[in-house]
Amino acid sequence: MKSDLDALMQANDIDALLIMGPAQHNPVMVYMTGGGHVTRADLLKKRGEEPVLFHESMERDEAARTGLKTCPYSIYPWKELWDQAGGDQVQATALRYQKMFTDHGLTSGKVAIYGMLEVGAAYAVLSMVEKMLPDLSFIGYAQDPIIAEAMMTKDDTEIQRIRHMGEITTGVVGRVADFLTSRHRSGEVLLNTNGEVLTIGEVKKLINLWLAEAGAENPEGTIFAQGYDAGVPHSTGTASDPLRLGQTIVFDIFPCEQEGGYYYDFTRTWCLGYATDEALKLYEDVLAVYRQLISELKPGEKLYHYHVRACELFEERGHDTIRSKPNTETGYVHTLGHGVGLRVHEKPFSRETSGETERLHPGSVFTLEPGLYYPQRSLGMRLEDTWLTRSDGKFEALASFPLDLVLPVK
Repeated sequence: MKSDLDALMQANDIDALLIMGPAQHNPVMVYMTGGGHVTRADLLKKRGEEPVLFHESMERDEAARTGLKTCPYSIYPWKELWDQAGGDQVQATALRYQKMFTDHGLTSGKVAIYGMLEVGAAYAVLSMVEKMLPDLSFIGYAQDPIIAEAMMTKDDTEIQRIRHMGEITTGVVGRVADFLTSRHRSGEVLLNTNGEVLTIGEVKKLINLWLAEAGAENPEGTIFAQGYDAGVPHSTGTASDPLRLGQTIVFDIFPCEQEGGYYYDFTRTWCLGYATDEALKLYEDVLAVYRQLISELKPGEKLYHYHVRACELFEERGHDTIRSKPNTETGYVHTLGHGVGLRVHEKPFSRETSGETERLHPGSVFTLEPGLYYPQRSLGMRLEDTWLTRSDGKFEALASFPLDLVLPVK
């Protein structure tokens, strides 16, 4: 949680955090500010001190709504910086950072950098700042041990926001199910309201519309994949494909709050009208493994442990897994789950290389999403919910929705 930041900075020998970029669709900045329409900002947090948010003057009210200590860029007049730098924009920007840091008592030590900014510009500016303040160094992480670690457990407010996104998500999924089951069929395909063949692209447009009406965004798209595409785990589906009866449809939806807030992640697999014997057998295997994993959840256990268990359980049912056959493209071909928060994929992860801290501690929000994939047989099957480790040690799916495979059609 955010309250752990100072201890994590101390443990990693970091004197300050610098977070750059807007306060929308910028996970770490949203984490520290709560979001809002701040289009360009820098947040500086020294260890043991409250953060300071630097912002454009015309966004002063939005910046003030964060509740943080604020400082407008205008106290460092750009014309003076520009003249001092001889018209060099990189140098002028670096001079502003030099003054910002100096005014806040940061002229030496290690600064971990975060945020969403054009990488070339950021590199050019921060490299020059290091020359201006030679006792200061900037640190970047491939595997972040500070903010990503703090974000791994959520406080009550964060949990409620994710829960609300779960309600929105499952509400939209319910609308999709109602829409599909209300369509008429012509032979083995569904028809739209105009009596024409209903396509995957049309369904996705409705999903985006209904999410927007509910106050959510869909920045990473939706997986609505049928037949062969359903057998390729991250195929988003082919927009022009008609909705066909009997084929498996993997519906994986992962929207977020407006302006890049908290996500939810959810998957169901459907067959319209009926399921073939092959699809039904695959569904029974995935459902059995999913229920077994849920029954074994224990607080404090590594999420990776349950990935191993999923491999064991699928192998017992005769399927290849990435444990028994690491390069397999059929069977169980991915890891079991991941954390969910301001990123749709964040710590804890269930992969073999996950750290020792990536455990199901109270406050952790994570997915379980076992699946089986056989594209050459036009079969894919995945079930997924987003789960919470509660403070009492129990586990709770943050939104509920039926696990049924077959959706009846007219």
